[in-house]
Amino acid sequence: MAVGSGSCYAQTMAKRFDNQVVWITGGGSGIGRALALAFAKEGAAVAVSGRREERLHEVVQELEGRGGKGLAVRCDVTDEASVAEAVRTVVRTLGGLDVAVANAGFSVAGRIEKLSAADWRRQLDVNVIGTAMTARYAIPHLRERQGRLALVGSVMSMMSMPGLGANSASKYAVRAIGQALAVELHGSGVSCTTIYPGYTKSEIAQVDNQGRFDASRKDGRPKTLMWSADRAARAMVSAIAQRKREYTFTGHGKVGAFAGRHMPGLVHYGLTRGKKQKA
Repeated sequence: MAVGSGSCYAQTMAKRFDNQVVWITGGGSGIGRALALAFAKEGAAVAVSGRREERLHEVVQELEGRGGKGLAVRCDVTDEASVAEAVRTVVRTLGGLDVAVANAGFSVAGRIEKLSAADWRRQLDVNVIGTAMTARYAIPHLRERQGRLALVGSVMSMMSMPGLGANSASKYAVRAIGQALAVELHGSGVSCTTIYPGYTKSEIAQVDNQGRFDASRKDGRPKTLMWSADRAARAMVSAIAQRKREYTFTGHGKVGAFAGRHMPGLVHYGLTRGKKQKA
């Protein structure tokens, strides 16, 4: 655990999270890191959690260098006790909790017929149970301050892709959790925002099916459709600030989400047409 603070953040911008405490799981890289910087720019003290402690400390140092206040707390979201202790540490060290972002996640790749039970358990443990436990232990503290809960899902929660069925299944589940929480928390003062990003630059493609990071792995996602993590974080912070119930971003992401929900037959045709032509 490490904590640091600086003098002042950008004074010229409106600070929608001034003097608030934000906790982000999966906060050591990609969208998580970008969210930490974006929330700090809005005046928040930011706690980042994850398994790679060196990455967490790098984010805290970056926050300090920009005049922000950060806290690094190691947390494995597949371990319920670790999640509970991380929340206690954040509240004890920073004085409370106003925003919790369940961002930790990874993608198991492979066709359904090739994936083992262990592959499925790893996928669901991180993306589904990890999200649920993050919400469970954050909510009591969020109630005290009428705070905000955010779950990071994916456009793949509305349209599944071949070779990514396990990840899609986990994101469908995150969507269901978010929809249930929005109802369960209604009237409590706590909002739940479920966010569905399209293609966003991150390290998800560099993590293998065992959850191990490998910088040499290539990202096969289309670069022309990719949003930067910083741009994505700005959009996500705005959605959380506005207490939106659900938020989908990137242009292609909105198109894909709409098609997946309302035109599944067309999506199926588009994904299978090439196979028919080849046959």
